[in-house]
Amino acid sequence: MVPPAPGFWFRRGLRLSQHMAAVAEKRPRPRPRIGTHDGTFHCDEALACFLLRRLPEYQDAEIIRSRDPVKLATCNVVVDVGGIYDSDCHRYDHHQRSFSETMSSLRPEYRWTTKLSSAGLVFFHFGRRILAQLVQTDWTDPRLDILQDKMYENFVEEIDAIDNGISQCDGEPRYSISTNLSSRVAHLNPAWNADSQDTEAGFARAMELVGSEFVERVDYYHKAWLPARTLVEDAVKRRYKEDSSGEIVVLNQGGCPWKEHLFELEKELQVPTPIKFVLYTDQRSQWRVQCVPEGLRTFQNRLSLPEQWRGLRDAELSTLSGIAGCVFVHASGFIGGNISKEGVLEMARATLRQAPGVNGPPAVSETS
Repeated sequence: MVPPAPGFWFRRGLRLSQHMAAVAEKRPRPRPRIGTHDGTFHCDEALACFLLRRLPEYQDAEIIRSRDPVKLATCNVVVDVGGIYDSDCHRYDHHQRSFSETMSSLRPEYRWTTKLSSAGLVFFHFGRRILAQLVQTDWTDPRLDILQDKMYENFVEEIDAIDNGISQCDGEPRYSISTNLSSRVAHLNPAWNADSQDTEAGFARAMELVGSEFVERVDYYHKAWLPARTLVEDAVKRRYKEDSSGEIVVLNQGGCPWKEHLFELEKELQVPTPIKFVLYTDQRSQWRVQCVPEGLRTFQNRLSLPEQWRGLRDAELSTLSGIAGCVFVHASGFIGGNISKEGVLEMARATLRQAPGVNGPPAVSETS
C-alpha cells in the first residue's frame, strides 16, 4: 500500500474543517431574545425594548414577556424584571431594594440625579450607539455627546422619574398633566373590567408609540436644534456690532431655537453682562424683539419691555414710545414687534435706558 503524500492528512483535515464551518454558517442562528415582565406594562420597559432593537445585535430580537426565571434565563438581555442590575450579564432591573443608581452615580461627570428606570439604564449603556445608528454617523462623532445629553434631559429622564414615582416639584401641583408619554402608554393597557386582559397587543402598540416619539425627537435635535447653535453663536460674537451695550443679539434667521444655546454660550464665552434681548424676523418677515428669560424653566424675564407699552398696538404704541413702525407689545411684556430692524433695535435700546426703575414687573408667560 502506497503511503499518502506528505501533508495529505493535514489538507484533508483542513478541507473537513472548512466544510463543517460552511455547514454551521448555513444553519439558522438562534433569534436573540429580549426579556421583560408580563402583565400591566409601562413606558420604561416599552422604551427599553424599543431602544435595544435599534442595536444590530438585537434588531430581530423576540420580546419574551414573563416573570418566570426559567424563561428569562433563555434571554440575551432582560429589562425591568428579575431583580438584578448587572450590565456584564445584560440584566437591567431597577426594582430591587438595593438599587439607587442615577446617571450621576454611574458617571460622576453627569449632573442628573434622578433614579434610573429600565429605560434610563438601557440609555446609559447603549444610548450613544443607538443615536449613532439613528443619525447615521460614526459612534465617535462628538455631536453624539450633545444629543445624548439632550435626549436624556428632555425625554428619558421624565420617564425615569414617573416610573420611580418622583414628583416634578414639591407640594401640591396647581394642575394635572395626564397627556405625557407615560400616561398615554398606561392607557394602552386593558381596562380593569375589559373582557380580555391580554396585554401583548397593547405592549406592541406601546413600543411603537414610544419608539416613534423617540426617533422624531432625535431627528429634531439632530436636524434643527443642533444647527441653530451656529446661528446663535455667530449672533453672540457680533453683538457689539449691533449695539454697544452688548445686551442685544440679532439672529440672521428667525424661528430657530435659541434659548438653551444662548445660556450655554454665555457660560462658554464668558459673556460679562447677561444678554437681555434677541431680535429676529418671524415667518412673515416682520421683526420681533423678545426678552431673554431668567432661565429655561421660568417665565420671568431678565428685563421685560416697559409696562406702559404692554397691550398697545400700531400708531398708539408708536406715539407713546416715540418709535416709528411699532406693531405691538404683548400684554405680558415678553415680546414686541416692529416693521423694521431699526425699530425693534430702538425698542430694545429704549427699554435698556429705562431700566431698572420704570420697567415694571416681569412678564408672566411666553404662552399667555
